[in-house]
Amino acid sequence: MFYAILEDGIRKIDKAQFLKNPVGICILTLDEWQMDAGWKERFRLWHEVDSLHYCKMESHPDFLFGTICVPAKQKRERETGFAMYIQKERVVLLDRDGKIADQVGRLSRDKRKKEYSMERFVYDFLQSFLVDDLLFMEKMEQEIAGIEEDVLKGRTGEYSYRMLQMKKLIARFYHYYSQLTEIGQEILENQQKFFDEEELNMFRRYSDRVFRLSEEAKLLREYSMQVQEVYQSEIGIRQNDVMKMLTIVTTIFLPLSLIAGWYGMNFSHMPELSWKYSYPAVIGISAAVVVISLIIFKKKRYW
Repeated sequence: MFYAILEDGIRKIDKAQFLKNPVGICILTLDEWQMDAGWKERFRLWHEVDSLHYCKMESHPDFLFGTICVPAKQKRERETGFAMYIQKERVVLLDRDGKIADQVGRLSRDKRKKEYSMERFVYDFLQSFLVDDLLFMEKMEQEIAGIEEDVLKGRTGEYSYRMLQMKKLIARFYHYYSQLTEIGQEILENQQKFFDEEELNMFRRYSDRVFRLSEEAKLLREYSMQVQEVYQSEIGIRQNDVMKMLTIVTTIFLPLSLIAGWYGMNFSHMPELSWKYSYPAVIGISAAVVVISLIIFKKKRYW
């Protein structure tokens, strides 16, 4: 797909129009780029695309080269990976899975301000991947809060699985935003003077936004660790309750064991053994010991 840069935005054009004047935006699949050397020769780009599994930006004498891998936000979604070459007169996008063409198509339908430029498109394009990220961060925070509430209510059956998935998602986006921050810094260094000061101000806003999202992801990671500590505290409290109950039971039955052991001794001269009320008397003493122990525990608020 090919687009021309107009004063108020971008407009889709056909391949013939673009080849006559290769100025604008060119979107190619990764296979088309790697198999057709004609495109590389036309754009004077012989740089090889290595991996689309992380985000980076490199400065070269005649172009900027970057790769971006956008993590999936839903379980059934797949990550989006693409590469981009930024030159003074054009942007070449290498689309791995077809999503980039749709993304640029949405940008072409939006009304833009006047004096639109190649640099403005690069800013809008990079910014388009961050549009809903703050809301996504809020949803993750709500999910963690829900996990915390379940822990406090004792519903910990699926805690480990849910928290593991949440930690992995947070870590993935934290690394993603950290890498985007490096991309923003690389653009702002402007080593080859691709952008003027006004255009750099746009990318400063982009870099600031990515940094804020990175900080949000960092806070979510800390929040998840706090929930982990709450979970461990709840486990400790439950173990203490169990130990407390076992202690109470042991304390109650300790004097009963003493009584049973005392009268279980095989001595010949024990007057209680020949007394006809000895059996009910021992039962009464044992019951009294249990009742008195329970009263003492209740007053001491042990249970």
